[in-house]
Amino acid sequence: MGTLTSCSFSTVNLRLCSGPSANDHNKERFPAFHPRKMKKKETSYFLCKGISTKEVSFTNFIRIRCLSTKNDSHSDIENNNDKKDAAIKDSIVKTVQPEDNGGRAANDFGSDEPPASVPSTPPTISPVGQAYNNFQVDSFKLMELLGPEKVDPTDVKLIKDKLFGYSTFWVTKEEPFGDFGEGILFLGNLRGKRENVFAKLQNQLAEITGDKYNLFMVEEPNSEGPDPRGGPRVSFGLLRKEVSEPGPTTLWQYVIALLLFLLTIGSSVELGIASQINRLPPEMVKYFTDPNAIEPPDMELLFPFVESALPLAYGVLGILLFHEVGHFLAAFPKKIKLSIPFFIPNITLGSFGAITQFKSILPDRSTKVDISLAGPFAGAVLSFSMFAVGLLLSSNPTAAGELVKVPSMLFQGSLLLGLISRAILGYAAMHAATVSIHPLVIAGWCGLTTTAFNMLPVGCLDGGRAVQGAFGKNALVGFGLTTYTLLGLGVLGGPLSLPWGLYVLICQRAPEKPCLNDVTEVGTWRKAAVITAIFLVLLTLLPVGDELAEELGIGLVTTF
Repeated sequence: MGTLTSCSFSTVNLRLCSGPSANDHNKERFPAFHPRKMKKKETSYFLCKGISTKEVSFTNFIRIRCLSTKNDSHSDIENNNDKKDAAIKDSIVKTVQPEDNGGRAANDFGSDEPPASVPSTPPTISPVGQAYNNFQVDSFKLMELLGPEKVDPTDVKLIKDKLFGYSTFWVTKEEPFGDFGEGILFLGNLRGKRENVFAKLQNQLAEITGDKYNLFMVEEPNSEGPDPRGGPRVSFGLLRKEVSEPGPTTLWQYVIALLLFLLTIGSSVELGIASQINRLPPEMVKYFTDPNAIEPPDMELLFPFVESALPLAYGVLGILLFHEVGHFLAAFPKKIKLSIPFFIPNITLGSFGAITQFKSILPDRSTKVDISLAGPFAGAVLSFSMFAVGLLLSSNPTAAGELVKVPSMLFQGSLLLGLISRAILGYAAMHAATVSIHPLVIAGWCGLTTTAFNMLPVGCLDGGRAVQGAFGKNALVGFGLTTYTLLGLGVLGGPLSLPWGLYVLICQRAPEKPCLNDVTEVGTWRKAAVITAIFLVLLTLLPVGDELAEELGIGLVTTF
């Protein structure tokens, strides 16, 4: 029994049969193997790959697929052909131990009797055995080349030997790290204050490997208990920079951002036109308010109202831009790069806000909280200023010509904003079928509502980022499930809860990646700011029921 896996032949006279009539005999029996005379100074080479078999005779040997090439430059091989022929034959016999099966000849190479049946052409090797295994290995290698680049094993050994140790972090175990397991997570025991150890390891990593890897300090997964020094147990993750750092903004992303911004301008102008519903032609009002209306009226009728809709559109766009400026102003001192904003148009509010991505890895959770809160804070300040000034102008008789009438039931959409409007405009003005307000009230209302939606603690919204930075991933999961439940039940946002929930699921559901230092907690005042912001968000998005609205004087629910 033997296995012939691979062998190379450097001669040509592989005599298959013995005897004076071997050549003639082989021509008749084996037309695929016609021997020919070799020219002088000509050498043939055979690169063969065999298959495993219990009995390797001549019948099995011809199943070996061979590749023959010629080389005319090896004259020394020509002089020793006869000697090499004998050596090759002996090596084959020694490598393949034939066994007698059913009285057949043990050595078919030297037998005068040909085998019972031999196919005229060598059969094709089926993709099984060693060849199939090689194909699998090649497929895995191709997948590795197409996938994210993994950490070099030699670098892992170097880092374990020179980076970690008794004075910093004693490694006891290694696990895959990253979205696709392309990194290494080092588990072990911390030997000092985590912030000091992490800073030391980062400096040493740059000295050892240069600008090649990013080191993350994260909470140890499936930890059995806290660290003896206090706080959670930590681990250190290693990823290549080209894998862990976000890629640059592409040309197509710029094009998409520009198109979305143009659509947002259109939806903001549409909001300004809709706010003048008491001035629009009856056929236009019917089209916008009657759900059974199918055929649109002549849109040229709206052109006279575009100019008067621009101030409201400017207000909505100004709030959106101010929101994004807040993010960039908070990121600039920390040298954090942000992507261009991708505005999401909406005909009810003018816009759902914008998607802004981090283009740099955040150094710590405090930075994530600061950048996440800066945008909503800036947008909320400008929105509330417009809202308050608009309410004051609404109660001023000299500004009556600029006022628009809106249904009073719209103020039931927000408990907080409804109460503020009731306090400034008074009971008599609010307890009516329609309320005359300045367009700035609508702009401020839409801006505050959009800001509140973006501050919901779910996914990678501003609120989700802030909660993850202030309280960790586990807290974000709990907040997110609660938020999805409230949106699904319509408790938050009223009629806008369903489209906003779909928007979050499609565009913003995934949480942010960890910071380099994803363990050190933020200060108390940052946590308090996040909790206060979420509380104001709930009051802003909580609608007012009919009975409570009747008692508070927010809108006219029943008429007599």
